[in-house]
Amino acid sequence: MKVAINLRVNGDACKVLVPPHRPLVDVLRDDVGLTGTKKGCGAGECGACTVLMDGKPVNSCLVLAVQADGKDIVTIEGLAQDDRLHPIQEAFVQHGAIQCGYCSPGMILIAKALLDENPRPTELEVKQAIAGNICRCTGYVKIVEAIQAASRLVANERRA
Repeated sequence: MKVAINLRVNGDACKVLVPPHRPLVDVLRDDVGLTGTKKGCGAGECGACTVLMDGKPVNSCLVLAVQADGKDIVTIEGLAQDDRLHPIQEAFVQHGAIQCGYCSPGMILIAKALLDENPRPTELEVKQAIAGNICRCTGYVKIVEAIQAASRLVANERRA
């Protein structure tokens, strides 16, 4: 048995038939074709599958697709606009916060949610926000620096 769900993914309406037990991460990757959302642990421990659902970060491996019916989903593919990286993406590149890149989509979306709520987070607030996302390459220093730099870029864009 499959259930019809309606999502808004990166601003586009999407209707998908899914089995009731199918996780959102699988629907995004396999049915919608957006592979930027990574499948890591499948248990909500690593944060690689983080997406924004109605503006809040969620582990898409733990959210059933049917629970996302009628929701607005933003994936890493939805941040860049008009062939221009989002300021957070730009900061990650400029600060060398991307190494293997596996955790980057989740980290960037966590940063987006944080900066939407708190445009000028402290270093501690950044560390608390990313605590649920595992990075095996960077040691987190460059990620924290990138998010703090992104907060300045986002603040400048809001003033412009």
